[in-house]
Amino acid sequence: MMGLLTVLGSGTSVGVPAIGCQCAVCLSDDACDKRTRPSILLQFNGRSVVIDTTPDFRFQAMRAGLRRLDAVLFTHSHADHILGLDDVRPFNFHQKGEVPVYGSRKTIARIRHIFDYIFDDTYRFEGLPQIATHVVEGPLELFGVTFAPVPLLHGSMEVLGYRFGQAAYLTDYSEIPESSYPLLEDLDLLFLDALRHEPHPAHCTVQQALEYVERLRPQRAFLTHIAHDLPHRQTNALLPENVRLSYDGMQIEVEL
Repeated sequence: MMGLLTVLGSGTSVGVPAIGCQCAVCLSDDACDKRTRPSILLQFNGRSVVIDTTPDFRFQAMRAGLRRLDAVLFTHSHADHILGLDDVRPFNFHQKGEVPVYGSRKTIARIRHIFDYIFDDTYRFEGLPQIATHVVEGPLELFGVTFAPVPLLHGSMEVLGYRFGQAAYLTDYSEIPESSYPLLEDLDLLFLDALRHEPHPAHCTVQQALEYVERLRPQRAFLTHIAHDLPHRQTNALLPENVRLSYDGMQIEVEL
């Protein structure tokens, strides 16, 4: 089965351009240097699955022409990955039902805390998001496709990436544990965190991402969660032929 993967957002937590910044990338006219917060959309068999609902989710969904939402997978509970969750409401209205959301036990607990009004029976206002939370404890099947969680470390925080078919999406991590390598074998397509060139305690550098590519050997690799330190065209010119920066709106066919 083939699916269509759309990069909804390829930027870091503050987006690019960053508020108030006058650097060359933030002032760039290149559309690929305009980066919303990190998320992808996977469409297959008339279904749509999103990984992470960023604060830009409304804009991202409209830009992608998204007309239905069948499930949301969460990598972790940081603000730049979950704060768009309230914007599932239009899909509730159109589809006349709730949207299932999936994440680790800690992520789901954090979502239920931050969005407590969704689950509060005494909340008196209408128009609440209708979601059903599910804890990811192993591979799950959604509409005929298996999504396998890939444990990662984001500094000291445990987070999840996801593998689906011959592709995997890994964002917001500084280390891939040794135990996760078997989950990432024989990939056609791999998305990896690559914040910038300078070291960061919770993210990979471009060089570290390239070292992971060298070990995992996917056919193609795309870097994501990109800060304003990396100009799109100039950075791509320095990368190996099978590695490129992702960009908002990029679409790729994937084998599921």
